Amino acid sequence: MACRKFLNCMIFALSVWATGEVAAEKADRDQPINIEADSGEVDDKSQIARFFGNVVLIQGTLVLRADELEVKQENENFSIGIAKGNPAYFKQKREGYDDFIEGEAQRIEYDSTSEVLRMFTNAKLWRDGDVVHGDFITYDANTEIFEAKGSRDENIGGNPKRVKAIIQPKKKD
Repeated sequence: MACRKFLNCMIFALSVWATGEVAAEKADRDQPINIEADSGEVDDKSQIARFFGNVVLIQGTLVLRADELEVKQENENFSIGIAKGNPAYFKQKREGYDDFIEGEAQRIEYDSTSEVLRMFTNAKLWRDGDVVHGDFITYDANTEIFEAKGSRDENIGGNPKRVKAIIQPKKKD
């Protein structure tokens, strides 16, 4: 199902960034996807599925909450997934660990063709005390390059928004 591919790829990309090597809970991929929303529509001709209002998607340990969720297909294959909210939010357990990776932004997009994840407007990722804030966060799964940018809008409080990160010292065993 297109939703499954979008979310698994999105969480995988975030997990690679956050851990450098550990993927999201693999067992989630084999779990059923449960979606609740105030309304939904599927346009077979344009191959777009949309869910609106208090969207909650649960698949195993993955939880996605958004005001809107849109999934686009091209030639029966997943193409682009877009979650919008105030903010859109996700949480998923990391494979082999007892912690979760979480993220939020006004809009979260995943393009399966380019394998690029983009988080727009007030983007934030966190796990186990590590946090990254930016107005735009992107992760390219092909190049394994993560990038966070601040806002260039100097009209916000008179100063541009800057990228902020908190990285906790690693616990020694």
